[in-house]
Amino acid sequence: MGLIKITWLGHAAFMLEGSKKVLIDPFIDDNPLAPVKSSELEPDLIAVTHGHLDHLGDTVKIAKRCNCPVVCIYELSRYLDKFNVEAIGINIGGSVVVKDVKFTMVKAIHSADLVRNGEIVSLGSPVGFIVTLDGVKIYHTGDTDVFYDMKLIGELHSPDIMLLPIGDRYTMGIDGAIKAIELVSPKYAIPMHYNTFPVIQQDPQKLLEKVKALNLKTEVVILKPGETFKYEAKD
Repeated sequence: MGLIKITWLGHAAFMLEGSKKVLIDPFIDDNPLAPVKSSELEPDLIAVTHGHLDHLGDTVKIAKRCNCPVVCIYELSRYLDKFNVEAIGINIGGSVVVKDVKFTMVKAIHSADLVRNGEIVSLGSPVGFIVTLDGVKIYHTGDTDVFYDMKLIGELHSPDIMLLPIGDRYTMGIDGAIKAIELVSPKYAIPMHYNTFPVIQQDPQKLLEKVKALNLKTEVVILKPGETFKYEAKD
């Protein structure tokens, strides 16, 4: 158990820092809200929720530069093999421990194919992750709508922190996110995947206010890109 730092890098990209650094969905260099360049990041591990370019992003160049493995769904791992990246493929419901960090893959409701050179490349299903780092469980939902099985995810994994989209159009919006928080019941929820582009413009303060009004046990933490939330686990 220890202190975990969660830094939002804009869109769905986060750096989780404890005894290891875990980078999730590193859409950085083409992300207008990213506070850093991909060349500044030095993760020990990368996790990718699905193959859309605003999530796969700079995975290949960061993984190759830092010589760090990428955890993702099996089909996406085979795609990354072509770029000589160490990709660890698992599937929904499965877990893997890499460098003392546990990744459990859970489902998400979205799409996941990549358009490359005008052709659609199938990269498996969209997913979320329960990342267990130094005893702290962080649930990155990936791009998704709310779904009732989130209740099972909450019951099975009891995540401390939930990272979830509110942007609407391509994912659930604020009302869906409220229901997702209610189903999972984490200690803290951090909204993501909003305001990167005009079509996903949202006011996260509305999420915070509605969650408070419902007297849910979860505390909503609103970060600006580059800001860090610190969570200290209790023994």
